[in-house]
Amino acid sequence: MSTLDPARVPLSLYVHVPWCVRKCPYCDFNSHPLAGEVPEAEFLAALEADLEAEVERAGGRPVDTVFFGGGTPSLLSEEALARLMAAIRRHLPLAPNAEVTLEANPGTFEAARFAAYAQAGVNRLSLGVQSFDDAALRRLGRIHDGAQARAALAAAVRLFSRVNVDLMIGLPGQSPAAALADVEAALAGGATHLSCYQLTIEPNTPFAAAPPALPADEELAAIEAAVEERFARAGFVHYEVSAWALPGEACRHNLNYWGFGDYLGVGPGAHGKLSTPGGIVRRMKHKHPRRYLAAVAPFVQEEVVVAPEALPFEFLMNALRLRAGVPREWFAARTGLSLETLAPRWARLEAQGLVEPLSWRIAATERGWRLLNAVLEAFLP
Repeated sequence: MSTLDPARVPLSLYVHVPWCVRKCPYCDFNSHPLAGEVPEAEFLAALEADLEAEVERAGGRPVDTVFFGGGTPSLLSEEALARLMAAIRRHLPLAPNAEVTLEANPGTFEAARFAAYAQAGVNRLSLGVQSFDDAALRRLGRIHDGAQARAALAAAVRLFSRVNVDLMIGLPGQSPAAALADVEAALAGGATHLSCYQLTIEPNTPFAAAPPALPADEELAAIEAAVEERFARAGFVHYEVSAWALPGEACRHNLNYWGFGDYLGVGPGAHGKLSTPGGIVRRMKHKHPRRYLAAVAPFVQEEVVVAPEALPFEFLMNALRLRAGVPREWFAARTGLSLETLAPRWARLEAQGLVEPLSWRIAATERGWRLLNAVLEAFLP
């Protein structure tokens, strides 16, 4: 294994805001229903201390993207978000054209803050719509309705040059026509990027305890085909397994994840990945907000150096999500391993028509992309 050169690996920042108004029954994210007000002063102090500790590890590398995720980051007040952006600029060399994304719920309360978020430096908004259908939203336990979702999207496209809409497919009782109605609403509203996920039943959620009736496989396949065809007609590129974008509108932050770039993670339960001369280090911060707020820098619950034998799988698990794959030289630059590490297993998959030749890029074929789990199984450590 060669020595990694961190300077050759792009760097992002992820900030986790762990609270939400109400926990959705399908959600297994590190999110916690809010009792009262967000403890902003205490939370911002902890985030800045967390950030300072992470900056020391980053070695002055510029940060190309920032992503505020959750939970519901739009529960932060306008003043809190402005202070947080100022702290990020103070401690990190933020690239002049940095992409700054904030996840938001479409509720009226959050939408009223959009203008202030834009003023603070957010230039990309990601709206957790899931559906524009009132009945579907009630079944999902969402706190907004279709009218609020449309109003929030209209406000977002007025204020931000880049807007993502999260949609779910395969909802209880959903037909292809219903799924297409959601897509039509997002397209008509001016979204430039759409994340479209299948509803899955995750362990330890209310839906796992009392599963709703989901569409059968044949119906789900029809939904996926209808959605895919509509996106293509609208000029959206299916560039990642669950993401479609107009040309030039792909999420740069997520592209860094999928390209096996580095990212600092601050906030409760935030994950980070950092390339060092000694290997790739992954960190997770204390997950529960109370534990995180009670901790002191560096706020770390878990830290591991990724074993060299695990790196091919980790790299490909991300890179092969991209329809176009990644340049072949990224493998050595971002794992410290020779490309020959992949060769024997890659050749077998190539013979099966699942991956492209390793001539200039690392990518699955169309068939392999649809059977991605089977491709990845060949690289399990």
